[in-house]
Amino acid sequence: MNALAPSRTRKDMSLVKLRLAALLSVTLLSACSTTGEVVDEKSGGGVYAVRSSCPIIGVPAGTGDITLFNPPASTDSRAIDVTATITDVRATCQDTGGEVISTATFTVTALRSNGGPARQVVVPYFSVVLRGGLTVAAKTIGQAVLNFGPGDAHAWTRIQTTVRVNRAAATLPANVRAILTKVRKPGESDAATDPLADPAVRSAVANATFEHLVGFQMNQDQLKYNATR
Repeated sequence: MNALAPSRTRKDMSLVKLRLAALLSVTLLSACSTTGEVVDEKSGGGVYAVRSSCPIIGVPAGTGDITLFNPPASTDSRAIDVTATITDVRATCQDTGGEVISTATFTVTALRSNGGPARQVVVPYFSVVLRGGLTVAAKTIGQAVLNFGPGDAHAWTRIQTTVRVNRAAATLPANVRAILTKVRKPGESDAATDPLADPAVRSAVANATFEHLVGFQMNQDQLKYNATR
């Protein structure tokens, strides 16, 4: 089974549920406030967090580094051939028009166990659009080409990948937005009630939340190695 394929293990589901819970906890909206802005009492009081339609960039746990062995079937430390790591992940977003376009760039750095002659190593990576922390909306596979010079133990390459999200899908319904942005004053019946406790509101927020995830495309044995080493 490949990393981030539609079918998931129980452990994988627990990880994405935890990530979704963290995302939903900071998803209150305000069209006129900046992130973390404290509003004075005349404006109703409270702290507002701005929600963007741009996907949240990230690297899923266990997919940010990969180890290649020689022979491939071995997992002995003495058989380690090449290790590679994803670093310096950055994203830009264009959120005008009918589509939200997220472009991620990241560096793949690699280390081989022996210098030796010039060598090229190709490592696959994935670029995924994840919706609501659970559903893979789109996925592409790319190749990170690493060229080791004669005698060099290190190699690196810079990768760029782009995904597109329908703006309408990433936009909260007006009624849900109104619930989330409603001013709640002390003493009112709903002042201490988290609007995300409402399953309908929580579901709407999840469905409009997208992530742009990148990582190494690995088989089950490679994922297991990363989880247990």
